[in-house]
Amino acid sequence: MSAELKGKTLKVVDLIEYQEDSVVSREIIRKETGTVTIFAFDKGEGLSEHTAPFDAMVQVVDGKAEIVISGNKNIVNAGEMIIMPANDPHALNALERFKMVLTMIRS
Repeated sequence: MSAELKGKTLKVVDLIEYQEDSVVSREIIRKETGTVTIFAFDKGEGLSEHTAPFDAMVQVVDGKAEIVISGNKNIVNAGEMIIMPANDPHALNALERFKMVLTMIRS
């Protein structure tokens, strides 16, 4: 974690910028026990289906995403969250530009 982020009030949406036709990420915390990463997805971008060995919580802080978990589509808007269960296949698609915070706890 960058020292400039510690001990300050921060606006999450300002910690990362959108880039055209891209998915951008910025790791905020990395510990042996887990990570917190901010992502910015341009419209039409996404992450293909994959699995993770730990539960992961997605908090959408700007825009709207389609998050598919084990074949079930979920629309997640700014201010909403969803938990992706460990070992369940999931994918993310940007229905419009969106930013999210991904929290993964490794235990």
